[in-house]
Amino acid sequence: MNLISSYKVKILYYHHILDETVSAYQKAVAFFLHVCDREWTDIEPLKLKERNNYMERLTIRTKRNPEPKYDLNQCCYKMPSYLRRAAIQEVLGDYSSYASNHENWVKNRQKGREPKLAFVRNTMPVLYKPHMFVRTDRLTARIKIFHQNDWVWLDAALHEQDIRYIEKHCKADKMLSPKLKKQGKRWYLVFPFERSISFADVPIEERLVCAVDLGLNQNAVCAIMQSNGTVVARKFINFPTEKDHLYKALGRQKKAQQYGNRKTPVLWKHVNDINREISRKTAKAIMEFAVLYNVDVIVFEYLDSNGKKRGRRKQRLALWRKQEIQRIVEHNAHKNGMRISRICAWNTSRLAYDGSGQVERGSYVQNGETKYNYSICVFPNGKTYHCDLNASYNIGARYFIRELLKSESVMTRLPAGANDLPYGTGTTRTLSTLIRLHADLSALCA
Repeated sequence: MNLISSYKVKILYYHHILDETVSAYQKAVAFFLHVCDREWTDIEPLKLKERNNYMERLTIRTKRNPEPKYDLNQCCYKMPSYLRRAAIQEVLGDYSSYASNHENWVKNRQKGREPKLAFVRNTMPVLYKPHMFVRTDRLTARIKIFHQNDWVWLDAALHEQDIRYIEKHCKADKMLSPKLKKQGKRWYLVFPFERSISFADVPIEERLVCAVDLGLNQNAVCAIMQSNGTVVARKFINFPTEKDHLYKALGRQKKAQQYGNRKTPVLWKHVNDINREISRKTAKAIMEFAVLYNVDVIVFEYLDSNGKKRGRRKQRLALWRKQEIQRIVEHNAHKNGMRISRICAWNTSRLAYDGSGQVERGSYVQNGETKYNYSICVFPNGKTYHCDLNASYNIGARYFIRELLKSESVMTRLPAGANDLPYGTGTTRTLSTLIRLHADLSALCA
């Protein structure tokens, strides 16, 4: 498996000279989009390489093609061939997606909004090596840009701290062609790095997993589990200081809206920055815990909360960056040779891990006094437990049950119908189910 990571390097001293290059590339993309829109009936039946050649015959002036139907030089003068072909490939992919979406919309009797094609796109050019990007020294590079109506080479100085970071973390990786990026008023070169990784083929009986329950009260609760249901370690991940900063920033945003400010981009940027930092710290803490115990698989819930949020906690649900946490952990896990798996999220918090049934969440009795805490649950047998920790046990157990029951060696030892009745369905399995399954397998082996 090839894994792609990207790191950006700041370009020093230049601010506006690169605007013309991006503007020329975006004009070319818009030009090719218009060509695709008019000639799609002829382009669609062709294969990928034939589509590229057909687009060039329509737009590029050569000796054999002195009068093309659409002349690119009138829009973008002397565009380099690598950049031009990159724009053509990007446009063909975008328009093919738009055409299929529009076709599906027509087949569904025009339900919902009609897909629209945006001709003006905020896309950035890739500087292909060695025709548009050449590394001249450790801290300098030559890039080809569009300046004063011509494509010329520019000597760019790179930020030393960014280069040191790349040299430290990407020594053995293959550097690919960089892409221009503008963030704020500064320009960057985004370098992709390709790494070849392999996963160890560990038998299910010997695997060690890290079951992660992402939540709103606790950022994450992790449990290291073995295939027989033994819990090796647990960890509660929470950042109360950062959450307090987030709620204060939301309070400032709320107060500004109460005074009549409808658009407050600066306040919302502060909220989003804090929220993004919380998600990154959560992902880092999960990875550190998984690396500490050298787990084979990290197991998450499949969390899908699309649609309108309702209730008292709708703002917290809207700001919950669960997908970003899983994305960061997945990327770093693959770097370390760990797999990622997801299980159904239904009833992981609702069912007690000991198999006693549904829990009561929110209120519990301590020293004869009723207290309220949504993180605490009470089992039907009267046991008080942390709700997210209970869910993490069930998450890890469901992963092992699924892997064991789909293993051919296990199914040959179990009686017929074991996948259905004795061990329940995917949404009712708990840690007690895994312990019972492991006991049955041990008895059959004996």
